[in-house]
Amino acid sequence: MKWQNNPLLIGASIVLIASAIWFIQTAKSPIESASHLLPNVQTAGSIQPFANNENDDYDPQREIPVKPFPLAPEFQQIHGYINAPEGLSLKKDLQGKVVLVDFWTYSCINCIRTLPHLKEWHRKYADKGLVIVGVHSPEFAFEKEFKNVLAAVENNGIEYPVILDNDFVTWRFYENRFWPHKYLVDADGYIRYDHIGEGGYDETEQQIIELLMERDRNLQWSQQTSSVTPAPPDFSLIETPEIYLGYGFARQPLGNPENFQPGEIVSYQLPESFESNLAYLEGDWENENDFVRLISNTGKVALKYKASKLNIVAGSPSESTLFIELDDRPLGENAGDDVSKTDGRAMVKEQKLYNLVSSADYQSRTIVFEVNGKGFELYTFTFG
Repeated sequence: MKWQNNPLLIGASIVLIASAIWFIQTAKSPIESASHLLPNVQTAGSIQPFANNENDDYDPQREIPVKPFPLAPEFQQIHGYINAPEGLSLKKDLQGKVVLVDFWTYSCINCIRTLPHLKEWHRKYADKGLVIVGVHSPEFAFEKEFKNVLAAVENNGIEYPVILDNDFVTWRFYENRFWPHKYLVDADGYIRYDHIGEGGYDETEQQIIELLMERDRNLQWSQQTSSVTPAPPDFSLIETPEIYLGYGFARQPLGNPENFQPGEIVSYQLPESFESNLAYLEGDWENENDFVRLISNTGKVALKYKASKLNIVAGSPSESTLFIELDDRPLGENAGDDVSKTDGRAMVKEQKLYNLVSSADYQSRTIVFEVNGKGFELYTFTFG
């Protein structure tokens, strides 16, 4: 029987031909296909990108070259400006610059570990046309406070502009989902590169250099050797995930049988042994959406984990003291940056990240710390 008279073969042929036509019409380059991440961004037209360095004044009538890249969204509904003028604008204030837009939040350990590289790039390339803008999008409510962000910027020695995106409006325009996330914008306002998370520093710096050279083909300068070479953590050896203590953020239960009880004050007791990667409490603790608050005068927190460094995000309305033990012994040489080397105590007041343990290996350990100070708030454990 000939295929022309076979309805099954005819139907299959039609489907194959239609599929081929659809594929050809919708196939896109990797850059074009990635533009779905930025649904509010246009590739040309009504959103005016930056002017280039051929004209020092902003010219909204300037003809912008059309490129196969998404245009960078403008900063939207910003709540505060640090190291930057009020109303800092991508297209009006930063025209002709290469701009690195860095989404971060100051208590995020991953963000903190990228800061030495960002500060070094600012030092090396700011006078060559690079502007870094830290878009601070808060994970916790206390990170919305301008004074807290200002203190973090000053304590970390950040000299480039930081803007407060408290309502995640700019975050949503970029369709971002991560801390940290870097977007590199060329002198015409197009997003040319992005990187999620830590790492990729050499690649990112090379992209910065290439865009600066593209911005000014006659720019003559040599790449300086960076003096900042922090050793990255070996994530494959970290077997404990980030642990949140607020019931609205928690990815795993408490180790205590009472678990989280939203909005309630619960009396907890530490058991005799601990299961790995579960936090345990002792004392009277109030369960809040993004933290637990100590209601009794004293309390305890315990965790069995595997990582080289242990940090907490915490705060206290009045100064609280943590008495810390690691595997039933004083911390000693494993004391973190925020712990006294002599007596193993940590003083907690402002809401931020505190490094409690810093060891050279990735052994399984159990930390137990007694909290002396009513009102102590514990948000999360992070590791490195």
